[in-house]
Amino acid sequence: MTDTTNVHPVRTIRVGDRSADIDEMLAPLVEALWRNGFDTFTSCQNAGESNADWAHLLPHMAGYVKSRDGWAYVDFPIGDGLRFLTAIAQAGPRDAFYVRMTHWAAPDAWDVNVKPMDLALFDESTPSDFALRLMQVCFPDYDLDEIVRRLDRYEAGDLTDPAPADWTTIGKPGGHNQ
Repeated sequence: MTDTTNVHPVRTIRVGDRSADIDEMLAPLVEALWRNGFDTFTSCQNAGESNADWAHLLPHMAGYVKSRDGWAYVDFPIGDGLRFLTAIAQAGPRDAFYVRMTHWAAPDAWDVNVKPMDLALFDESTPSDFALRLMQVCFPDYDLDEIVRRLDRYEAGDLTDPAPADWTTIGKPGGHNQ
């Protein structure tokens, strides 16, 4: 029997014909994502807490688990993940938040991954067949409120005009990308 107990408290959200039990901290985000037409697969408000048992079962994962404490994630179909990143980039200034979401060297840079998946994982009797299916967007939980604010602005059509980014958090003068 599979244990479906969630590590974090959940709240049932409903948007149109969709409903799901979502980690309490992420419920406003997933509601905003769905209102804006973004599909999601899974989400977690603290990947370190959710995966804490891994360190006992798989000691080599201890560093990963520790590094994910205080980090949330949302898994998207790839196209929706790209549209999400575009939406929140367009709905706010190119400030330190923007730099975290776009540049790998920024303090607390977001971890955005698309990895090939062998479809045979779902049916081991089939030949291996790799495909790209999922984009995981992992971000520090302190960015959650700003993400929701930007999604609300995006939904309202309140977009920010393009302007130079503030790259000072990565040691570059403002307005000069690398």
